[in-house]
Amino acid sequence: MTHPEVSIADPHSLDHKRSSIRSAGPSKLQVIADFDATLTRYWVNGRRGQSSYALLHQGNPEFDIKRQRLFEYYHPLEFSTTIPIEEKTILMKEWWEKTHSLLIEGGVTYDIIRNSVANAVVDFREGVVELLELLEEKDVPVLIFSAGLADIIEEVFRQKLHRSFKNVKIVSNRMVFDNNGQLVAFKGKTIHVLNKNEHALDMAAPVHDHMGDVNGTNYDSASVKKRTNVVLLGDHIGDLGMSDGLNYENRIAVGFLNDNVEGSLKNYNESFDMVYLNDAPMWGVVELISHLCSSDE
Repeated sequence: MTHPEVSIADPHSLDHKRSSIRSAGPSKLQVIADFDATLTRYWVNGRRGQSSYALLHQGNPEFDIKRQRLFEYYHPLEFSTTIPIEEKTILMKEWWEKTHSLLIEGGVTYDIIRNSVANAVVDFREGVVELLELLEEKDVPVLIFSAGLADIIEEVFRQKLHRSFKNVKIVSNRMVFDNNGQLVAFKGKTIHVLNKNEHALDMAAPVHDHMGDVNGTNYDSASVKKRTNVVLLGDHIGDLGMSDGLNYENRIAVGFLNDNVEGSLKNYNESFDMVYLNDAPMWGVVELISHLCSSDE
């Protein structure tokens, strides 16, 4: 197992956090993770990995083209440095809701989701399975926050890992299907790139089996909030907001800097406790969690 390239700006601060979290034990720990390009690879066999929205092909090319046009219009606005955050939040909500309308109008079915995932350029980082198994064994809850599509994320779990985890909850945009497996609505509040934080916890649901049969234990939101030590995993500085609704005591933020390392490393080092470079595997995080959950001296 090779050690991935990692950058740690303040080793003393990290050591202090590690020591505090380890002393409190696994019962006080939770993990919050982004999905796209954090749990999944940025590159898959030389091709750019697809997000949970991008991999969905509607079977009706007209609607795929309409969604692409929305992307081309709104995506530059997402990264604009001149649009005030309040205005940008309204624009992102607008983009997500228009996209959801196109998915409903275009007749998405559960079979389309299944086939889209089967043909997608998507895979988990090496070490993700081992990380989730370790966290399940230690009874540490994992919240996956995504501005993507919960049903697609769950299908990626099913097809790539062939299993679900009882401690994993997904906070994302969840579809509602009719008895024929046709998408008819979305459940609850729209989660977009600028609002995916702990305030959306009420939308968290355990990983579902096909068409919404719950598989696994339902985590109580109140008990999750009592877990005051957090390991946060993300690939964007904005992902740090995923723990905004928590009164945490200690947080170790792990960043995955997948691309443009030279241009972004300074900002990432100022924001994250540890930064893994160049689409690194998950082994460093497995090692971190093993240490945090270990009672051995």
